[in-house]
Amino acid sequence: MAQRPIESCGVIGDLHTVALVAMDGTIDWCCLPQFDSPSVFAAILDEHKGGHFKLAPEQGGTNRQMYMPETNVLLTRFMRPEGVGEVIDFMPVQEDRSSNSPSVMHEIIRIARAIRGAARFRLECAPAFNFARTPHRVALTAGGVLFETDADHMVLLGPGPWELEDGKAIAQFTLQPGETAEFALRYVIDDEEEASLKAPIDGDRLMNETLAFWRKWLSSCKYEGRWRENVLRSALVLKMLTHHPTGAIVAAPTCSLPEEIGGVRNWDYRYTWVRDSSFTVFTLIRLGFPEEATAFIEWLSKRIHEQIGAQGPLNTMYSIDGNSELTEYTLDNLAGYKDSRPVRVGNAASNQLQLDIYGEMMDAIYLYDKHIAPISFDLWERIQSALMWVAENWNQPDDGLWEVRSGRENFVYSKLQCWVALDRGLRLAAKRSMPVDRVRLESERDRIFMSIMKNGWDPKQQCFTQSYESQSLDASSLMMPVVMFLAPKDPRMLSTIERIMQTLVSDSLVHRYELSGDLAAKDGLTGTEGTFSMCTFWLVDALARAERLEEARFIFEKMLTYGNHLGLYSEEISSAGSALGNFPQAFTHLGLISAAFHLDEKLRR
Repeated sequence: MAQRPIESCGVIGDLHTVALVAMDGTIDWCCLPQFDSPSVFAAILDEHKGGHFKLAPEQGGTNRQMYMPETNVLLTRFMRPEGVGEVIDFMPVQEDRSSNSPSVMHEIIRIARAIRGAARFRLECAPAFNFARTPHRVALTAGGVLFETDADHMVLLGPGPWELEDGKAIAQFTLQPGETAEFALRYVIDDEEEASLKAPIDGDRLMNETLAFWRKWLSSCKYEGRWRENVLRSALVLKMLTHHPTGAIVAAPTCSLPEEIGGVRNWDYRYTWVRDSSFTVFTLIRLGFPEEATAFIEWLSKRIHEQIGAQGPLNTMYSIDGNSELTEYTLDNLAGYKDSRPVRVGNAASNQLQLDIYGEMMDAIYLYDKHIAPISFDLWERIQSALMWVAENWNQPDDGLWEVRSGRENFVYSKLQCWVALDRGLRLAAKRSMPVDRVRLESERDRIFMSIMKNGWDPKQQCFTQSYESQSLDASSLMMPVVMFLAPKDPRMLSTIERIMQTLVSDSLVHRYELSGDLAAKDGLTGTEGTFSMCTFWLVDALARAERLEEARFIFEKMLTYGNHLGLYSEEISSAGSALGNFPQAFTHLGLISAAFHLDEKLRR
């Protein structure tokens, strides 16, 4: 089984975790029972050892994938000379799941069907628990196969007959036109094992319930613009990356998919970044999903400490349950995607100082208070403490938005978001008549503004730079008009856009910063990377705000061609147009939604 391109996969999920399903019917990535658990299937990181779960007709041919309309239920179609077969994949969503019910069952339902002519299917389930580090036992049981380690228990139920071979289960069967075969892979807790073995699959009922869930949720979406189909798919991705019990939102469901094939820029994104999640809250509010925004604000409020630590009152990122100890280590037993090593789990950036997170946090809270519900006084007290910390510490060098590993600098984007933090805090305090040291916060806010204008502006290049210490360009400068720091048509903003388009743009795609040439940025890593998908949508937004609508629309439409066959986007795009980085990435999908909203509004006028 060869490793396929990153973009060849669809994604299914149950608001606790996801599975990647490739066009050949193989599930080659899934962590159970939640996003940041160890993997059960990881063939995308090692085709030989990682583990996989394949269900497809035996003969080769043409394959197609689609989502059932307005859902995350995936349909893979297999066109063969003798007929057409299909596999429907989904994970049932139970809305009553909660963190108080740890023994809930997670399952993947796979329904094989013969549509035209007879179809000879082959199923092969070969799990590799704990990132392929823990061997497992396999045994036949009533109605299926049991896979076990001391810590993990999975049962695969279905019609069989079953063969066991080298720790995997195999079934081969023929379906006549109109016939179906249902399979359920269930991850269970010890005391639920017996009930899980006895419970019938009932695939049709579960599929109808799952279809109804996604369609009901999506019916609240307010977007009615030109790119509705793209926006709805992106909204479904963001929802799927939300952890229902806690409200946490993960940056991506995968780890260590490379930013350069064969390179070292391989990171674990299965965690909750304050930055990414706060941006997602803006998007959810705008789309019309208050419950998800509320759940994340509640999660975030628990993270804002009154006790100030070394990094301030917030960490850069957390696990789903709020743990900030995300020790980074390598999995030397896995070859990596197309031999891209090291394979990393955990993320050392959790220990970095990234000052920009306070601006994104405050903007999210400000918009939540404005559009959803007034915040509590208890939360305001924690916010006030955080604002005072920002006022005292904004002039520190930090590790920056891009989490460089080359040492701290005075990054312009970090200063920009510190300005946002104080500005939104002052606005919120005025709106709600909350107590705050206005004189101090206003003074520091204005100092930040003048500091950026003096130290972050390069009069020779006529643009804002990445940091006070550097002359490198950085695409994050495109956010200045978005956060209302500068007017969209301010001469400094317009000239910065021009410099970015001349230096960082390739075929309408945007690099996040320069990695070559005399003004190359230093990020402490070897190699290179692709264009950064989120930055392309930032450029669309900045151009639209500057009334350069023809350019903005062309770049936006061109960017849409880089999505995969299902409208899913990775973190980056290679020079050949293929997907790079973790997939699908929340940051990119929320950028698409934001750009679609703003560009559509401008075009309507």
